[in-house]
Amino acid sequence: MQTTTRVCVIGGGVVGCSVLYHLTKLGWSDVMLVERSELTSGSTWHAAGGFHTLNGDTNMAALQGYTIKLYRELEEITGMSCGLHHVGGVTLADNKDRFDMLVAERAKHRYMGLETEIVSPEEIAKIAPITNLDGIVGGLYDPLDGHLDPSGTTHAYAKAARMGGATIETHVKVEATTQRPDGTWDVVTNKGTIHAEHVVNAGGLWAREVGAMAGVYLPLHPMEHQYLVTEETPEIYERDTEHPHVMDPAGESYLRQEGRGLCIGFYEQPCRPWAIDGTPWDFGHELLPDDFDKIEDSITFAFKRFPVLERAGVKTVVHGPFTFAPDGNPLVGPVPGLRNYWSACGVMAGFSQGGGVGLMLAQWMIEGETERDTFAMDVSRFGNWITPGYTRPKVIENYQRRFSVSYPNEELPAARPHRTTPMYDIFTEMGAVWGQQFGLEVANYFAQGDEPTFETPSFRRSDAFDATAREVKAVRSKAGINEVQNFGKFRVTGEGARAWLNRIMAGRIPTQGRLSLTPMLSHKGRLIGDFTVSCASETEFYLTASYGSQSYHMRWFEQNALDDVRVENISDTLTGFQIAGPLSRDILQACTRDDVASMRFMDVREMTVGQVACRVQRVSYTGDLGFEIYCNPMDQRQLWQTLWSEGRPKGLTPFGMRAMMSLRLDKFFGSWLSEFSPDYTAAETGMDRFISFKKNTNFIGRKAAEAERATPPDRQLCAFEIDADDADVMAYEPVFIDGTVQGFCTSGGYAHHSAKSIALALIPRDQAKDGLKVEIEILGSLRAATLISTPPFDADGSRMRG
Repeated sequence: MQTTTRVCVIGGGVVGCSVLYHLTKLGWSDVMLVERSELTSGSTWHAAGGFHTLNGDTNMAALQGYTIKLYRELEEITGMSCGLHHVGGVTLADNKDRFDMLVAERAKHRYMGLETEIVSPEEIAKIAPITNLDGIVGGLYDPLDGHLDPSGTTHAYAKAARMGGATIETHVKVEATTQRPDGTWDVVTNKGTIHAEHVVNAGGLWAREVGAMAGVYLPLHPMEHQYLVTEETPEIYERDTEHPHVMDPAGESYLRQEGRGLCIGFYEQPCRPWAIDGTPWDFGHELLPDDFDKIEDSITFAFKRFPVLERAGVKTVVHGPFTFAPDGNPLVGPVPGLRNYWSACGVMAGFSQGGGVGLMLAQWMIEGETERDTFAMDVSRFGNWITPGYTRPKVIENYQRRFSVSYPNEELPAARPHRTTPMYDIFTEMGAVWGQQFGLEVANYFAQGDEPTFETPSFRRSDAFDATAREVKAVRSKAGINEVQNFGKFRVTGEGARAWLNRIMAGRIPTQGRLSLTPMLSHKGRLIGDFTVSCASETEFYLTASYGSQSYHMRWFEQNALDDVRVENISDTLTGFQIAGPLSRDILQACTRDDVASMRFMDVREMTVGQVACRVQRVSYTGDLGFEIYCNPMDQRQLWQTLWSEGRPKGLTPFGMRAMMSLRLDKFFGSWLSEFSPDYTAAETGMDRFISFKKNTNFIGRKAAEAERATPPDRQLCAFEIDADDADVMAYEPVFIDGTVQGFCTSGGYAHHSAKSIALALIPRDQAKDGLKVEIEILGSLRAATLISTPPFDADGSRMRG
């Protein structure tokens, strides 16, 4: 066995083999994979082998499409068969909400180039004739759906990797991973030590145990999963063509042809987590005992949906474990806090996602970044606050909801509340309807009177609509208050702080007592951050950005660290409030002896507010006159009492994130991971106006940004007013120009102050003219929309800046 390698991949399932192949495909041949048993040991060998493109996240759906199309390439490269069956598949909808979800997904697919289609019950009867269509209102047909041979496919990845120079060692058990001072790793095995520049944890069922060897907790958990294979069935073997897949969300099942019979699997409600205290090292090609009691209700429902099953005998029962992350997406990428340690775990749908995971991780490792936004599967989307006690109930919830309707406004209840601020009980008493971000409870809006304190999930305007309108009115007419806990916050100190920030950030770094807005770019000019930077002194700066991306951003800071600069994540040690609206200045002035009136827009000051020492920034994401007031969490309740006692008589009203996202639409303000993400560049989204091309610094991404400055990109972010009905744009709806799809929405909603349904969308730059007439598809309906270039509120900024 070789003892040195550039990359050591731990785990020989389909994901590990895909990572190994893609590393060679992108040019690294000095790579190896070690597997404690045989290839496919773990979840891979007993997988049902189905694949599909449907995913609520468009980038994940695109990567699933890539994975499926890759299999033919593997067969051509290796001469091996993946056992492909491209039979197509239909997902059933038995109610209006489920049908709305499928229609919304089909709309996304239009601009993604996926050839799915909405089908009627009559069409489903022709596609999948064994289906009982009682209660079915329609479905979504995907011609790419199918299934394959899990073992053959994994070995095809492995052969393709070997052809590219990779080495694979089986029956090599990893016993320890130890990092050297230079950032490289010693991978200690039962057959010797391997010195590797990079380590990839593709441990599957054992990913938790492998991670623990490096001092890492990876939030995933195995779940028991069961599927059945029937005896030969005439309705199947007498067909001229193979029967397509049928996904029946109401029955929590998936069905496909297997030989001359059928295979059906279930995501049952009485599910069971497996190996709670750790996966046994000697587990591999075993199965769990059959458990028909657990799936009894699912089988009863399946007999009604597919009556042929009741007449077919069961030939085989496959009951085995596979892993989930809390949200069901993989855990991929560089692990925050470690050098050269990579995760490729939690890939529950390995034969739908494994190829895309391998490609993204290989690009990340070799090229420094991926070709698309991978945040939905980035291991950094969970912070160091997460624990096994949190992961397990969230994984159970995700398993139970595998086929449930996914609503854009849905807040799932498991493991909540987990993290709260000192204001949680006060706001709860005031009627707060809570959402969560990065484990933190965040007020979405405040219910009053007999209004429910739970927002009913919907694809249309929800029961939060009136409450949001009330809060927006309060902010625009008087003043509103909400927390600023859900900002990511960083403190940058040291003699080289300004120089470091000038390199990390593309925008201007402010002088003492001022703040600035700046994008943070990748080396290829992609947006990886949207920051406010404030200067306390030449050696002390504060940054604010997305709370949910704090680990993602901290990882980038650590990867670009300098010895004379210290960066601290203070997201949870600095909190406070935002007050915004025409009376916000008067309210703040009543709470302090400092001269608030002299604060200019974008000023930052230290001041005492009531009894509390605060940092006050004159800026507001509402687009109105406003202030962000930061304090120690121990002082937050005292600060609240001061602001509330002075502000309440003047009409100060608590407001939540629903109102915030409505208010920002009045000003066409973009949102992180909607308008601003690694999928887009600064010039595409208008963030280039905050880039300082004058500063004498070779900031990261400068070359790419200057190239786009010289030759503007083909698409441009624009705002549209929509003739909407009872539903507004959420994201990824297609934009039709002259009858063809030429763009898509990044986000939108109802701007209550201006009483307009607003969408932000990327369209061809040469079409971006004020008054352009387009159509935007919302839940299957083409709605007329008009490009508007002037914000409907405070267009000249006089109120925000005055």
